[in-house]
Amino acid sequence: MKQLTIVVKPFRAEAVLEALAEMEVSAVAVREAKGYSRQKGYLDRYIGSEYSLAFLPKVEISVWISDDRFESVAQSITRIARTGRIGDGKVFVVPMAWPEAIEF
Repeated sequence: MKQLTIVVKPFRAEAVLEALAEMEVSAVAVREAKGYSRQKGYLDRYIGSEYSLAFLPKVEISVWISDDRFESVAQSITRIARTGRIGDGKVFVVPMAWPEAIEF
């Protein structure tokens, strides 16, 4: 099992979630996030440490999916979320260390 962490622009999150609803995924978690990279956000120094002057809103979607399907799901999500501009987002793939989750 693998965990895909998908970070997208807020206006693309609904399209990604609709696509995930049609795919066979084990579980989905959605969180609001803020971040920066090559787009608009920048760092500055204050009393010897760096801090961000601008965080941009993002949506973080975590998806748990079987090993054999994660690549096709990641490619589909990347195609759906892409707008062609800087800051579209990222897809992180994390292997799960245990075979099953413990439900409570």
